[in-house]
Amino acid sequence: MNIKECLLRLFKFHESGKFENNSVYSYKNNTVLYTLEQYHIFADELDKKIDADFFIFATSHKSKEGILSLSCHAPGNWGEAGFGGKSKKLCIAPALMLKKAYLELKNNQNDVPNHQITLEVTHHGPYVNKPIMFIEIGSAEEHWGNKKAGEIIAKTIIKLIEEPELKNQKIAFGIGGPHYCNNFNKILERADIALGHICPKHNLHLLDEEMIMQAIERTKEKIDFVLLDWKGMGAEKERLKGILEKMGIEVKRTEKI
Repeated sequence: MNIKECLLRLFKFHESGKFENNSVYSYKNNTVLYTLEQYHIFADELDKKIDADFFIFATSHKSKEGILSLSCHAPGNWGEAGFGGKSKKLCIAPALMLKKAYLELKNNQNDVPNHQITLEVTHHGPYVNKPIMFIEIGSAEEHWGNKKAGEIIAKTIIKLIEEPELKNQKIAFGIGGPHYCNNFNKILERADIALGHICPKHNLHLLDEEMIMQAIERTKEKIDFVLLDWKGMGAEKERLKGILEKMGIEVKRTEKI
């Protein structure tokens, strides 16, 4: 709601209808702002209710550690759907938009110097059959109303919509590492590589040939290779290396880029 207020204050949205008893606002000719009644991660198949070709969920992020953060990620479940979505189903990850969002948040970090800017791994719902990303303020309730953080995310959203996509990027599916993707964040900053889905170390036991193919096929752009956070793959290194070799997929490692 903080991000919504910032969008309406900073940009020329106009009221254009109702959705689930809430006002709908439109910006120019291509952007519509909806407020959901239900908790966002459970809004499965929202694309059947809202006709759009791209969904941005501007939300709050919660973590036990309570780390101050601005983050972005694609939704989906590597295993059972404990927090919305469908079990073992991934949404369509927009790799170029995720990188663009991350870099834009990073460019504004001086305005929120105590906030961590990060990609997050693919996790939770909802299941939507269109390209979708989350962009979030974290990570505890006392942080969600931070106006400067809300303004940065609001401005980032409009830039995602209005400015051209990044060019000359290789597209990768990331495997390994923690929930907050430090090594993959560094790749976005130093290389012409964008990441769609990321499967973290704690979910690698769920990765099989079928889920790897789904991560590749459910990326908006064509995948060029799989990117491994090799040191962050634990006991699953050799098993997954074997599967990827069998599948004939090009593999690169973060420490060699």
